[in-house]
Amino acid sequence: MDALQRLARFLDRPLFPWKKLIIGFSIAQFLFEGFLGIRQYRVLQQTKPPKVLELEVSQEVYDKSQAYGRAKAKFGAFHSLYGQIQNIAFYHFDVLPKLWSWSGNLLLQFAPARFTGEISQSIVFILSFIIIQQVVSLPTNIYNTFVLEEKFGFNKQTPKLFVTDLIKSNLLAFVLAPPILAAFLSIIQKTGSQFFYYLWMFGAGLQVFMITIYPVAILPLFNKLSPLEEGKLKTGIEALAGQLKFPLSELHVIDGSKRSAHSNAYFFGMPWKKHIVIYDTLIEKSETDEVVAVIAHELGHWSLGHTTSLFGISQVHFFSIFALFSVFINNHSLYSDFGFVNTHPIIVGFLLFSDVLGPTDTVIKFLMNTLTRRYEFQADAFALNLGYKSDLAKSLIKLQIQNLSTMDADWMFANYHYSHPILSERLKALDWQPTQKVETKEAEKATATTTGRDEL
Repeated sequence: MDALQRLARFLDRPLFPWKKLIIGFSIAQFLFEGFLGIRQYRVLQQTKPPKVLELEVSQEVYDKSQAYGRAKAKFGAFHSLYGQIQNIAFYHFDVLPKLWSWSGNLLLQFAPARFTGEISQSIVFILSFIIIQQVVSLPTNIYNTFVLEEKFGFNKQTPKLFVTDLIKSNLLAFVLAPPILAAFLSIIQKTGSQFFYYLWMFGAGLQVFMITIYPVAILPLFNKLSPLEEGKLKTGIEALAGQLKFPLSELHVIDGSKRSAHSNAYFFGMPWKKHIVIYDTLIEKSETDEVVAVIAHELGHWSLGHTTSLFGISQVHFFSIFALFSVFINNHSLYSDFGFVNTHPIIVGFLLFSDVLGPTDTVIKFLMNTLTRRYEFQADAFALNLGYKSDLAKSLIKLQIQNLSTMDADWMFANYHYSHPILSERLKALDWQPTQKVETKEAEKATATTTGRDEL
């Protein structure tokens, strides 16, 4: 505690250039990520697949994958520049103090006197901030969905579904944000300088609560979960779960094809009651044993304790964030440099503190990606040891083809950005010997009847 107090006094110095520092960090990160993007773009201009994939992936598929990667890279560069301009504009034009002042005036005009305190104003401020962020990000979201993803045959959303999802997401934010934010601020106001202990406990409890209610109350708002039909796939997964003593409660199929042609599978739930969710696109485009192999990989994460480890790491991370926030919560120089001279709203302090943590978050992101890539290799090895080497390799290749995922990557770019190893690395780790081109069910249909852009 003494160390935190000394750090707080050191940082709370008059005329400390917080705004310049934060903007400088942001620009430096933008330039660094741009440098990595250029390195990756050179890889995306290659015309031959990695050797381990030469016999597995056709030249046509590889060319489409590279074209999709370049399109996403260009969009990502623009999106990053667009976001950087937004951030600088927010700070330069003092949007935060103006929005805070507007939120207070709005409450004074329309709300009863008992709802005009800091907590109520913070709720209005954050909800207004969410709306502004939604509006400024709408053009890029529309382009990504209806131009980029549409061009490569992945988008399945209609404009109506896009708007409906947007409305539901915002309504959900308007329902969940006020009580969570009110609890967050109340804990800080009522527990004094030790607030970060209580805030951490609240955050951990909230995570468990959200894990519990998400599949019941939130997921059904956007997707339909159906029981997996009786058959070889269900029998195979249940047998695998029984073999590993995985506490399987339900097997679900999710209508992922409602929005996208991408494929995936995952599990969720409490330690004693787990649910496995498989995308309908994965079932449609893969053989039964290949889907079981994907599930074996996912269950490897559970069996090896990866999910528990990552949850524990996240708790340490959250505690350190809240502890460091106690250093900045009363930092007058931080507030005043961003236009808050006579008032020091807690929620604004937390937002500015999050920006101060930018460089630290970059390092943590790198370390976490390094760890999760290691976990992916371990989960692959787990499935291999269960006898799924061939089926897992084929499923990975098919997923790569179906998703047009990047088949090679610059090492610096991959180490910084990727939470999963690239396909060629995973196949090498599986000691997979190239055999012949892998055809997905969709590709087989496309061979019989040419379908233009849908031949992915």
